[in-house]
Amino acid sequence: MKNPAIPAALVIPPDIRCAQDYEFAAQRSMAAPSYAYVAGGSGRDLTVAANLAAFSQWSVYPRVLRDVTAGHTRVALGNQSFLHPILLAPVAFQKLAHPAGEIDTARAASATDTCMVCSTLSSSLLEDVAQAAGPHKWFQLYFQTSRDATRNLLARAEAAGYSAIVVTLDASIQVASARAMAAGFRMPADCVALNLQSTDADVPVQLAADDSRIFQGAMHAAPGWPDMEWLLAQTSLPVWVKGILHPDDALALKVAGVAGVVVSNHGGRSLDGAPASLVVLPAIRAAVGDDFPLLLDGGIRSGADIFKSLALGANAVLVGRPQMYALSVAGALGVAHMIKLLREELEICMAQAGCATLADINNTALLRNV
Repeated sequence: MKNPAIPAALVIPPDIRCAQDYEFAAQRSMAAPSYAYVAGGSGRDLTVAANLAAFSQWSVYPRVLRDVTAGHTRVALGNQSFLHPILLAPVAFQKLAHPAGEIDTARAASATDTCMVCSTLSSSLLEDVAQAAGPHKWFQLYFQTSRDATRNLLARAEAAGYSAIVVTLDASIQVASARAMAAGFRMPADCVALNLQSTDADVPVQLAADDSRIFQGAMHAAPGWPDMEWLLAQTSLPVWVKGILHPDDALALKVAGVAGVVVSNHGGRSLDGAPASLVVLPAIRAAVGDDFPLLLDGGIRSGADIFKSLALGANAVLVGRPQMYALSVAGALGVAHMIKLLREELEICMAQAGCATLADINNTALLRNV
């Protein structure tokens, strides 16, 4: 087993031939309990499995005699333009994978013209991540129990140069992964949420004898519509909402004025048994119309998965676990290489499907498997 205190060598292993190979190589690079925690979700990992299986329900039609020699992968999300539709999802505690943690991920994002979404629960300060990330960086926000603490995070993100806020709404309760518990996972001492160290500790909710530790306890500080409306009034940055699976919620958020929605089940780390993100994506696209930006998060392991996500209604995608796997194998170099592989895999799929640009990708390029 690799000593997690030793930095990953700056070399790409010879058996990395596609982006998903990093998932298998990470089993050699990460301590077994940490790998189990990263790979797992919540409960029995039903939603983790569903996210992966959803992509196998679709095939891509090859097309011939299409001129794609002027092809590109550029995409606009609101008033921001990107060279490709691959964003790095907010992943907490990245020092689980590599001693440099989020700083190396940010360096890889900068080197590949990729937008990194920095987690509130980063094991590096959001200011340090921003400095390493280059021009494309968003900040993921968890509502804190006090509005002052939430406002402080927003102010820090704005001052550090983040160009959008991504607020996560689906993680008020998270059930521990049976896989991680069986592996004996414990969060290492160096994996702490540095961005919250100056925040006052939460005061435990005092429950009456007949109160539920779920309804009156864990959900006591869960955000509601008044909190969302308050947040939108606190910042001039575009506010995206992550963790949406129901079309009605997506439509309500569009009406409320958010910049876009991330169709996501938190990588299977929230409600175990929730539908796969890809499965609900078409209904959400139909509900919000063609002009509202949607990102998809959950289960993406290849460029073909990205193509299918775009064909079913996403404007771009967020990649979560693969960045942790690549980070553990080869640090910043590994993450940059993983992004490069994903982008080339997407371009190969586009070329063979006769799609020169992302605008050419739609559901007519797909066939549902029987």
